[in-house]
Parts: sequence; structure tokens; C-alpha cells
Amino acid sequence: MRLALLLAFLGTISVHGDDWPRWRGPDLNGISQETNWTANWPRSGPKRSWHVRVGTGFSSVTVGDGRVYTMGNRSNRDTVYCLEEETGKELWSHTYRSPAAPRYYEGGPSATPTIDGSTVYTLGRQGDLFALEASTGKIRWEKNIAKEIDASYPEWGYSSSPFVTGELLVLNVGTAGVAVKRKSGDLVWENGGKTSGYSTPHPFVHRGKECLAIFGATAMHAVETKTGEIQWSHNWRTAWDINVAEPIIVERKMFISSGYDRGGALLDITGRKPSVIWDNRNMRNHFNSCILIDGHLYGFDGNSHRGRAYLACIDYESGEKKWSTARYGYGSLCAADGKLIVLGARGQLAVARASPEGFKPVSEAQVLGGLCWTPPVLANGHLYCRNSRGDLVRLDLRK
Repeated sequence: MRLALLLAFLGTISVHGDDWPRWRGPDLNGISQETNWTANWPRSGPKRSWHVRVGTGFSSVTVGDGRVYTMGNRSNRDTVYCLEEETGKELWSHTYRSPAAPRYYEGGPSATPTIDGSTVYTLGRQGDLFALEASTGKIRWEKNIAKEIDASYPEWGYSSSPFVTGELLVLNVGTAGVAVKRKSGDLVWENGGKTSGYSTPHPFVHRGKECLAIFGATAMHAVETKTGEIQWSHNWRTAWDINVAEPIIVERKMFISSGYDRGGALLDITGRKPSVIWDNRNMRNHFNSCILIDGHLYGFDGNSHRGRAYLACIDYESGEKKWSTARYGYGSLCAADGKLIVLGARGQLAVARASPEGFKPVSEAQVLGGLCWTPPVLANGHLYCRNSRGDLVRLDLRK
């Protein structure tokens, strides 16, 4: 029954073929189900299908129905781009005023567009929320959700990707999230206007109820999806309230993590309130989430105070570190067919089988320059990689 509820909960966005319609992919875990791709490429790297400039920012891409969506900023104006999947040609764009707001980094939008059938939802760093017609960019509705609920503005802007579940659109804005009707934007519930965290809501089933894990500024919250009622909160303090990475939930356990030397923890969420199974500093996700494969977490362990980061593997059940390597800085990753696809902080692309025995690349290439913090996306045999200044490339990985 629990599994059936969760599958129904996850299946609220229709997916065609090997599209990638939302942040962290169709299954919300950073893992593509594609197998018809290869890591056997020449030393110069995979063939580049196209390269476009989309402006400053860290928004990832979503792919659906032959179109690619992302966001960027130029001259203090955010733009939502819709590109033709095969050619990279701009099909439409939507622009609105928003500061790039660089502060220790380049700034620009961080949230990723969400595709839901014929609609694309986007959230800007100041709370500008849009529902756009996917094929034309026509505005179906718009509002500033932060102003509507009088929410405090997080220091580095809103970065939650809009999450669609049933008739609701949920965002990590305010104390513990806010929900609107996805078709009209009308407010359904909100949990106050204190400063939010930066991660995207993540669905799970708690004691028979459909819930969302919403990482606030100082706590992880379990929120009932329909009503917004907070079921429990687990205190989690990080320097500067930077809680960014999404939780990883398996049955009755939840892994949470943050950087600035805070670390990670595995929670037992069986009861009315969570209890700690383990809590250590072996995985400190500064901004990119881990990926769970065969009982092991793979991700970037970063100590922001010292400016070092390591691609690492830890055991999910025990928190024991298996290996780490400093070759890729504050990079990011996705996975497919039992392999890790890693994009290093300076544009190094590497593929290796996911193994607790170590990271042994089968292929490596320099595919971008500049700062690369945005996770790569594998969709329909092609890999999308982006840097902070807005270079977006599509690499052909088809066999």
C-alpha cells in the first residue's frame, strides 16, 4: 500500500520517452532510465550537437516534447528560454526584470523550469512565479508568490523548482512551503513568511499520508500535501541557513545533508517525529544533492569554510565513507545505467561505474570552461551541460 501511494504521488507529471520534465528527473532522484548511450568517445570528448548562450545563472534544463527549457539573466533581466531540442534554435523566450544579484558568485536564476503537460512553471530569485504555455510562452497566469504571503527573502534568492502534485503547485517559499492551484495560481495553503531554504519539495508517504519534505532555513519539515499542515520538524542548523540539497528517502528513512561543515544524517521517519540513526561529516552537500545507487550515496562532500570539495561515496545505512577524490571541485552529477556522469566545477566531464570500491573513470573530456555548478542532464541520448556565464551545450552520447 505504501509503495502504491508513493508511485501514484510521483506519477503526477506525464513523461514521453526519455524526456527530463523536472528538476532531478522523472523519478526525482537524478537518475535517468536510459541505457542506449555510450561513454566511449574520443579524447576530444563527445560530439557537440549545439551550443547556445542563455545568460548568467545556474538553472538546469528540462526536456519535453522536443523542447528544452532553462533560465538566465542579462542586464538584470531574467529570461525563460524555450529551445528546439534538435537544433538549439530559440522557439520563444519570456523576459522580466530581476536583479542578477552577484554575491560571492555570479548570481542569476537558480531554479529550474518544470514541465507539466502543456504548461511550464518557473520561479525567479525574487519570487516571480509564472505559468507559461509550453509551446508558445504565452502567460497563463503570473504572480509574485513571496509578496503574496509576505515572505522574507533568502540571502541568495529563491531556488526551489516548482513541484507539481495533483492539482497543486508547491514551492519552497516561506517558513515551510506554499501551495497554489496549478491551473489558476490561487493560494491554497502557506506556512508563514519566515526565511525559506533553497531545495525543491520532495514527496513521500508518512504514516499513510501524502507528504512533502521541505527543507527550511533551520529545519527539515514534513508537510501534508493537501492541507499544508506540518506533521513534524527536525532542527537542522547550517551556517547562513544554507540548506540546499534535496533529501533522499527510502521507505522509512530519510537522508539529509548540508555544507559549511554541517554534514549529513540518516533519520528514521517511522514515528510521529524522526529519530537520528547516524549523524556525521562524511557527506556535506553544499548545493548539489547526492544520488543513491545500490545502497550507497554518491555526491560532493564540501567544506565551504576551507574551500575544498570531494566527490565521495558513503554507505547509506551506516554513513561510513568508502572513498573520495578532490579532482572535480564543487562539481555535480547525474547517473544512468549504473554509471555516474560527473561534471567538474571547471567543466571536466567524466563517466565511471558507480562502485563503493572507488571512482575509476572510463572516459574523461573537457567540455566547458568557466564555473560549472549546474548538474548535467541526460535526455534522449544527449547530455546537457551548462556553466554560470550561460554557455549551454548539447553532447551526443547515442550509441
